[in-house]
Amino acid sequence: MRLVTFTQNNSTRIGLLAADGVIDLSQAAPGLPTDMLGFLQAGDEAMATAREAATMSPHYALADVKLNCPIPTPPMILAIGLNYRLHAEESGAALPKVPLVFTKQQTCANGPYDPVWAPPESPMLDYEGELGIVIGKRCRRVRKEDAEDVIAGYCIVNDVSIRDWQARGAPASFTMGKSWDTHGPMGPAIVTRDEVPDPHALQLKTWVNGDLRQDSSTSDLIFNCFEIIEFISTAFTLVPGTVIPTGTPSGVASAMKPPAWLVDGDVVRIEIDKLGHIENRIVAEPV
Repeated sequence: MRLVTFTQNNSTRIGLLAADGVIDLSQAAPGLPTDMLGFLQAGDEAMATAREAATMSPHYALADVKLNCPIPTPPMILAIGLNYRLHAEESGAALPKVPLVFTKQQTCANGPYDPVWAPPESPMLDYEGELGIVIGKRCRRVRKEDAEDVIAGYCIVNDVSIRDWQARGAPASFTMGKSWDTHGPMGPAIVTRDEVPDPHALQLKTWVNGDLRQDSSTSDLIFNCFEIIEFISTAFTLVPGTVIPTGTPSGVASAMKPPAWLVDGDVVRIEIDKLGHIENRIVAEPV
């Protein structure tokens, strides 16, 4: 299934993304929560009810709805740095011995096709196409062998970064450089794990204005999705709706010579096999 949050006729609710439209779960299964966080918290029973509705005809054409961030306010966004071998190489960094975890604040969450703000405080605006894990069950101390059971699905994330703010001294700098408002586009849907049999064999591509910048595979991950969940959940509880961007491959703007920072008017498109694409225009932040 492809779980979405959408707005139609000024009303926002959840549904299923089909090839030719959106199945409105508020009509197909009126007993379900109408927000994604409530739906994920409702667990396996809610997921099974939604799956029964997946064979229905769409209620709305895609042109008649707006697809929003699947989880408009994620309870946690826990991101991983330097998690592709070639990206570590282009950054001049040694391969990490454990996952490098940092937080993006929940207010950075943004829709799959919504504008991304270029703030006046820095010109060093960068893109990072990433595979995102969405947690579906409250869990702690999860073994990597069991980690797939706590995953609701996967989505695309752009871990937009302000590089000079990120570099102002670790570790708090990562939060400041990674959490600006609108700097966490994700979506277009949460694709349930039954549709992604191997999350470690997905092609990931990022274009800026049609220029291919990132072209890699999740097979290049240093720490895979299940190892990341095991590591993070050792320390603290993961809750439904937590989003874990798993790191970006090589090809970021900061590694180019000279760096090709994003500017007002640029369009960033990220595609991942089986997950679809997100596409965001860079606009000057209205201040």
